[in-house]
Amino acid sequence: MSGAKPLPPKPLALSLGDPAGIGPEIVVKAWNELRDGGPPFVVVGDHQSLASASGGGGSILKKVALPAEATEVFRDALPVIDLRLKSPVVAGQPSSAAAPAIIRWIETSVGLALSGAAGGVVTAPIAKAPLYAAGFKFPGHTEFLGELTAATRYEGARGPVMMLTAGGLRVALVTVHTPLAQVSAQLTAEAIVNVGLVTAQALKRDFGIANPRLAVAGLNPHAGEDGGIGREEIDIVAPAVKALAEKGVDARGPYPADSLFPAEMRARYDAAVCLYHDQALIPVKMLDFWGGVNVTLGLPIVRTSPDHGTAFDIAGRGLARPDSLIAAIRLADEMARARAGQARAA
Repeated sequence: MSGAKPLPPKPLALSLGDPAGIGPEIVVKAWNELRDGGPPFVVVGDHQSLASASGGGGSILKKVALPAEATEVFRDALPVIDLRLKSPVVAGQPSSAAAPAIIRWIETSVGLALSGAAGGVVTAPIAKAPLYAAGFKFPGHTEFLGELTAATRYEGARGPVMMLTAGGLRVALVTVHTPLAQVSAQLTAEAIVNVGLVTAQALKRDFGIANPRLAVAGLNPHAGEDGGIGREEIDIVAPAVKALAEKGVDARGPYPADSLFPAEMRARYDAAVCLYHDQALIPVKMLDFWGGVNVTLGLPIVRTSPDHGTAFDIAGRGLARPDSLIAAIRLADEMARARAGQARAA
C-alpha cells in the first residue's frame, strides 16, 4: 500500500466525537495538514463547535449537504455536514446533554458509508461516561459500529474486531475492555479463531497482503511453560492456532508475549493476535505513542479512529496534537482504496 495514488472518488465521513474534548481542535488541525494533498473528508458534527476551535470564527468552514461536495471545496475550506447541538458545550466540560448529538453523528457517518456516499468512516474520540449517563448501552465505538452494521450483507468472518496499528506493528485483540482478573474466564478457542479469521481476511481485503501471517500470543509468562505456569496455552490457545491452520490461515503460536514484539520477531508476522488489552496496546504505544490508529475489522465499511481519548484536561487550549487523527484518516483512505480495487477486479 505504497506509491502515488489519485484521490479517491468518495471522501471519508469524519464523526466529530465529543465536542467538549479535543475532537474539534484536532479535526481543524488535520484539515490544515491535509488540505493540499488529501485525502478529503467531510465532518459530520456541529458547525459552531468547529468554528470555536478554528479561531477564525468559522471562516475556514463550509457547510455542505453531501460528502461529494467535500472534494470540490476541501482545498479551500473544511466541509461540514452541520448537525447542530441543542445547546453549546464548553471545552473541557463534558455533558450528557451532548450525547444524543454525538450518537447521531456516528449513526449518520456510518449511514453515509453504508450507502456508498462516503468511502469510509473516521471517528474522533468519545467519552463513555457522558454517553452512559444518557442511556448509551454499548461499551464503546467498536461495539456500536458492530450493531449499526449488523444487518448489512458482508462476505467473510464477521467482526467487530479491534486492531491497533503503529510503527509497522498491527495487533488484534481477543478481549478488549475486560478486567484482567476476568480475561482467563472469558477466553475461548472459538473467540481466538474468530479474531484470527477476521484479521487474516482484513489483511487481504483492507491491507493488500496476499498471504497474511499471524502470530498468536500466549496468556501466561513464558507462554505457560508447558503447563507449569498455567494451562490456558495448552487448553485454549494452541487448539485455536491449530484450528486456524486447518482453515487455511498461516497462524503460529502461542508465543511468549514478552518476546513477540522486538523488530526481529515483528518481521516474521503481519499481525499479532493478543489476548488482552495491555498486551496489545503497550507495544503499540511504545513504538509510536502519537501516531497509533484504532481500526475496526470485519465490518462492511472501513472505520478508523485515533488511538487516544478526549483529553478534556487540555481541550480548548490549543495543545492537542493531530498526529493520530491524521494517521487514521490516511489509513482509512488506503483501506478504502484497497477495497475499491478488489471490487473493480472482481
